[in-house]
Amino acid sequence: MRNFAVLKEYFLMYKHRIMLGLIALTIVNALQLILPRIVKYAVDGINTGITAGFSLLRFAFFILFISIFMAIFRFFWRYFVLGTSHKIRELLRNKFFEHLQNLSFSYFNNTKTGELMALATNDILAVRRAVGIGIVILTDTIFLTVGSLIMMLRINKLLTLYALIPLPLLSISTFFMGRALHTRFRNVQDAFAKLTDKVQENLTGIRVVKAFVQESFELYNFKAHNQFFVRENMRLVKIWGAFFPLLMLLAGLSTAIVLVWGGRQVIINIITLGDFVAFTLYLGILTWPMIGIGWVVNILQRGAASMGRINNVLETKPEIQDLPHALSVTRPLKGIIQFSDVYFKYSNELPYVLKSVNLLINKKEQIAIVGRTGEGKSTLVNLIPRVFEPESGNVFVDGENIRNYKLNDIRKRIGFVPQDAFLFSLSLKENIGFGRPDIPIERIIEAAEIAQIYDEIMEFPDEFDTVIGERGVSLSGGQRQRIAIARAIILDPDILILDDALSSVDTETEEKIMERLMPVMQERTTIIITHRISSIKDINRIIVIDDGNIKEDGSHEELVSLGEIYKNLYEKQMLKDKLERIN
Repeated sequence: MRNFAVLKEYFLMYKHRIMLGLIALTIVNALQLILPRIVKYAVDGINTGITAGFSLLRFAFFILFISIFMAIFRFFWRYFVLGTSHKIRELLRNKFFEHLQNLSFSYFNNTKTGELMALATNDILAVRRAVGIGIVILTDTIFLTVGSLIMMLRINKLLTLYALIPLPLLSISTFFMGRALHTRFRNVQDAFAKLTDKVQENLTGIRVVKAFVQESFELYNFKAHNQFFVRENMRLVKIWGAFFPLLMLLAGLSTAIVLVWGGRQVIINIITLGDFVAFTLYLGILTWPMIGIGWVVNILQRGAASMGRINNVLETKPEIQDLPHALSVTRPLKGIIQFSDVYFKYSNELPYVLKSVNLLINKKEQIAIVGRTGEGKSTLVNLIPRVFEPESGNVFVDGENIRNYKLNDIRKRIGFVPQDAFLFSLSLKENIGFGRPDIPIERIIEAAEIAQIYDEIMEFPDEFDTVIGERGVSLSGGQRQRIAIARAIILDPDILILDDALSSVDTETEEKIMERLMPVMQERTTIIITHRISSIKDINRIIVIDDGNIKEDGSHEELVSLGEIYKNLYEKQMLKDKLERIN
């Protein structure tokens, strides 16, 4: 049960509600233990002929009165205990989501989205059941077991001992089956996570699936995942399916013993008929805890397995986080960026992507970075907002090691447009002003005009209030990129990074965007990564990265005159553009 330790703060937060719920539950259980005593007196009265019609009515009234009170207090324990379990689920889900927001990018590169979705839904639901109905059944089991045994012992000690003969078998079976259940519950949850991930992956890439006519192949893969999930469930059912009937068998064995031995006790007048009926009723009450043990094991083991999976995420520390005395960024940055002998690789098994990179970018300087695919251009600029950390070497901003700044503060000062422009299922206005609902519409319009997307937005039915589909599926790639550029511009960042942000727009639109962007770029440090060299000829400084290192540095004319890597890239680009115009 160590897995549930993380919930301690929530139990303390709602301790009064939980206590009220458990008190109400205890009252219900106590009243339940009184009912067989009333039945005993009524049966004995009938058997001896003493009880008259009025007395029977009185006993019936007592039973009705107790039943009403049980119904009232049963409502209260459900409200307080089960209601609190829903509140704990909400807090745990919030904590889980908040922790995900704080994890580094590398964690999400190595973790499947479907698995995280399964944790946030199915596993947290299992935890909620464990801390809700699991606590109720556990309390019921303890109270009713002890209470029933006391009342049964008062009737006849020897009969009680005979009735408890199957109990050791129950304990042994619960111990061994409980361990097996925990393992198999965890396997089921893992299989569900894989199935969820497969569905999520398919729906996200449904356009690619249809474009390559891979529906049959995807269906085959889904069936394989689904079959594996069913197979793990069937392995669980084999244990769980045997557990419950075993409990019922042991309960039935106790009833048979009581019927034989208790019946003889009545015949020889050691106990009354009322005692026998009451004893049988108490045994019935005791049967529920015996069955409840099975439910408790089921629910708690499932909850513990799920909580263990959730803890694996909650115990993961962000690889990139603030230092203990990190500096706040309280004023605009100058935008002076320096890379000092920077090395970087994505894992120990992979080669270095960046090797001994040394680069100084001056205040409000505009530079372009070019190079062949996979040479480390995007990796280099991702080190500035600390998406990744250098393996060795340092990155400085305004003369201060970037590690010394508060992470959120430095990122707020950087406008970053990545290669893959991600849009949310919100309105166009909300996507451009993402996270800043207070931005006036005038600024949103201005940013859209600079990004050359304004005219197209005005053609939509609801203009800026048009809600786009998930990931902006209703927009073209070029439209998504331009909205992402507008989103970065509206932040008024001190450093602007465009990572191949115009790859999906045509050459004419790109030239217009660059023309409108030029005044914006001149007010801040700007880094442009592109494969289309024609769009950055007017940039004063161009960096060429090859094999993870800076090979060339200069203006367009200077680099062409060198006659090396840049000139080769430029000539290939010119030839490609010429062929496109011919076609």
